[in-house]
Amino acid sequence: MKQPEKYKILMSGGGTGGHIFPAIAIANDLKAKLKDADILFVGARGRMEMEKVPQAGFPIEGLWISGIQRKLTLKNLMFPFKLLDSMIKARRIVKQFQPDAVVGTGGYASGPLLKAAANAGFPTLILEQNSYPGITNRWLGKVVNVVCTAYQGMEKYFPAEKIVVTGSPIRKNIREAAITTTNARKFFGLEENRKTLLIIGGSQGARRINEAVALHVEQLLATGMQIIWQTGKPSLEMAGKSLLNSKFRNRVVVRDFIYEMDKAYAAADVVVSRAGAIAIAEIIQVNKPAIFIPLPSAAEDHQTRNAMALVQKEAAVLLEEKTASGDFFEIVNGLMKDEEKKESIKKNLRQFEHGDATEKIVKEVLKLIQQKKA
Repeated sequence: MKQPEKYKILMSGGGTGGHIFPAIAIANDLKAKLKDADILFVGARGRMEMEKVPQAGFPIEGLWISGIQRKLTLKNLMFPFKLLDSMIKARRIVKQFQPDAVVGTGGYASGPLLKAAANAGFPTLILEQNSYPGITNRWLGKVVNVVCTAYQGMEKYFPAEKIVVTGSPIRKNIREAAITTTNARKFFGLEENRKTLLIIGGSQGARRINEAVALHVEQLLATGMQIIWQTGKPSLEMAGKSLLNSKFRNRVVVRDFIYEMDKAYAAADVVVSRAGAIAIAEIIQVNKPAIFIPLPSAAEDHQTRNAMALVQKEAAVLLEEKTASGDFFEIVNGLMKDEEKKESIKKNLRQFEHGDATEKIVKEVLKLIQQKKA
């Protein structure tokens, strides 16, 4: 009896959770569909993927690669040597592994790996989750077979015939969340019928957002709302101090990190967030009115571009970090009180929904494998 074929897939995504977790989601779905799949990750040495990927149950190889700094540093002088070393190792990995498909979700290591695979004639796919692609993906877009995007209108950056609009992979517990608002608020020990604000600055928090919250938290609470505030570890103490003398202290849940994000979203009427690809994809999925405060130092200011893609369609509100300390109360309270605007934003968010992005991306990977086998 003929044994089923064992498929081999190379994956690369790293540097930040926004690259790593979508890659892991895609790998898990591929593993479920191709029962005996052999999946190997390639990451950048010293970056968080070298820890997170093994934790998810996948092997990983590290390349000696990093980004280019914005000013003249020793790291920049080393970049050409790191790139050459990484290209040589990536070619060796591709040659030894002989993949049926190679998938990149962004990060330093995806450049050398996908370029080596494309040059060797292996099927390749990249995921671009931002509305403005980074340098690596713009470069790779010319040589890979398929470019999966989260936004429409990416033809100005990639060849139109390669683009498949899929959306961004998001965590399964958020995608399949079924908890009610009432039960979510009970989970956090909050009142069931009180308007609720959720503040998140990414897994590491956001110092400037937290400072703006601390300045205005008493004012916000005085309007009658309650708050779930994810601070990140560096701002946890500062957040606690801002509430020390508050008579409304029992209406604020302060956490350095929220693991139960499905419940946090379900509890919220309005969300304040950075504008990374994962945050935006999750907010679209849970259909919540959001105020985005983009990180201005993000590469090529892509967070502002991400937020503006929604703002231009009246599907979100933008608050610039430089004005947040002065305008935070007015913008947040204004949206919280405006029921008509909140409903309008929720309606407009629906045009950005793409269903199950992970499944769509995996479908494209399987198509590439089938074409190779044909």
